[in-house]
Amino acid sequence: MRGVVMHAPGDVRVEQREDPKILAPTDAIIRLAATCVCGSDLWPYRGVDAVEGATPMGHEYVGVVEEVGADVRNVRPGQFVVGSFVSSDGTCEICRSGYPSSCVERVFMNAVGTQAERARIPHADGTLVATPGMPDADLIPDLLAASDVLGTGWFGAVAAQAGPGRTVAVVGDGAVGLLAVLSARQLGAERVIAMSRHESRQKLALEFGATDIVTERGDEGIQKIKELTGGLGAHSVVEAVGTQQSMHQAIRSTRPGGHIGFVGVNHDVTLAGEELFFSQVHLHGGPAPVRQYLPELIDLICNRKINPGRVFDLTLPLDEAAEGYRAMDERRAIKTLLRP
Repeated sequence: MRGVVMHAPGDVRVEQREDPKILAPTDAIIRLAATCVCGSDLWPYRGVDAVEGATPMGHEYVGVVEEVGADVRNVRPGQFVVGSFVSSDGTCEICRSGYPSSCVERVFMNAVGTQAERARIPHADGTLVATPGMPDADLIPDLLAASDVLGTGWFGAVAAQAGPGRTVAVVGDGAVGLLAVLSARQLGAERVIAMSRHESRQKLALEFGATDIVTERGDEGIQKIKELTGGLGAHSVVEAVGTQQSMHQAIRSTRPGGHIGFVGVNHDVTLAGEELFFSQVHLHGGPAPVRQYLPELIDLICNRKINPGRVFDLTLPLDEAAEGYRAMDERRAIKTLLRP
């Protein structure tokens, strides 16, 4: 089969990879209907994260089940399924407590590489959720978004306790940040402040329900949030970048007693204990427990109540994956969808 492989920073190729096989009785094989490039894929692409030899890429996926292991009970061949970027058994105590992304048997799907024609999904019963019938073609980008960026934005908003009567600020205007805006509004937030300096992303944030746009960053951005909130700061802040600057901006934009949901993949962020002590903010985040939210998100999408797939502003055939990476790296695209 064809699949995307990264050989070195900036060196992305589509090559022939070995067809996936059932390795455990809990596995499933799916044929991808769509996959995509994630913002986190850009860390190794830019050389920030190490690339160790030829590395299969991708962790977001939707498709049709082709084959299941002997112990799989929840999905069957022919069903259209959505899965999380982390596979989980769904039965361990951590899964049952609502955190399948920290399952004791978890497998991060980038170890599998889903930017391909087909993929093996470990722990299929605890990872995959079937849609109610075969979805219309126009819903496939929305369902693909649920596999990671929507589920991650949703978790960020939930962790920040976005809800009625609350003002939410979102730090980061990538796909996760934009979908955190959508999620916060869906959860009932009264006001959503999107921090963005890019016109196309500002426009989409407003369409997703943002009530205010803040273009400033750093201390100026923090001051602007304070001005918009009577000098107090936001009740809820979603940090969707993962850098030192974005985390500082999130903490300092949150009012005492407020909540921060941090879902940006962390890169060398350090937090000063004294600042945390006197800020009196709640911090909660990490790899999003997407599988927990998939049934609800699939229902919202299939009933056409939300349209998260609009974050895909570039669609390419799988063979042109390298251009998809370049476009996102150069900020010519928010998120690239790949059609196998």
